[in-house]
Amino acid sequence: MPGPDSDIFIRPAVAGDAATLARLRYEFRACNAPAPESENAFVERCTAWMVERLRPGGSWRCWVAQAGETIVGSAWLQLIEKLPNPVAEPELHGYFSSLYVQPAHRGAGLGSLLLAACLGQCEASAVDAAILWPTPRSRSQSVSSPPYPCSSHNSGYRDVES
Repeated sequence: MPGPDSDIFIRPAVAGDAATLARLRYEFRACNAPAPESENAFVERCTAWMVERLRPGGSWRCWVAQAGETIVGSAWLQLIEKLPNPVAEPELHGYFSSLYVQPAHRGAGLGSLLLAACLGQCEASAVDAAILWPTPRSRSQSVSSPPYPCSSHNSGYRDVES
């Protein structure tokens, strides 16, 4: 999926991206609160976790925003099974996590493209509802967006805090 610049594109992540994705995760989260472990320890632990989750057939999906050869953003989606239902209703939820674009690449629509990749997977997987906790900055951009149906059951975004 091409991005706003010709050398920026969105693609599915692979296990070989795990160390870079772990560093992005550290960058994303450690700026908000003191980290109880060193960056190296976290990256090692997170890389191992991500390698396992990026294997085909699991419940996790990840997409990266890539500028040239450099990954500058990512978004994760977990497909969560619902209990079996006797009525015609999809039996999956989608949980969006760690949607992050490095500050130097923000404002160019990469976050929207990463979100679109996740939503496309939700639609392809017949997800009943998707869950995302946006930051205050992205909340104003995403909640006011036009409705995007993940399935016939979902009419689009809904701010559950209001």
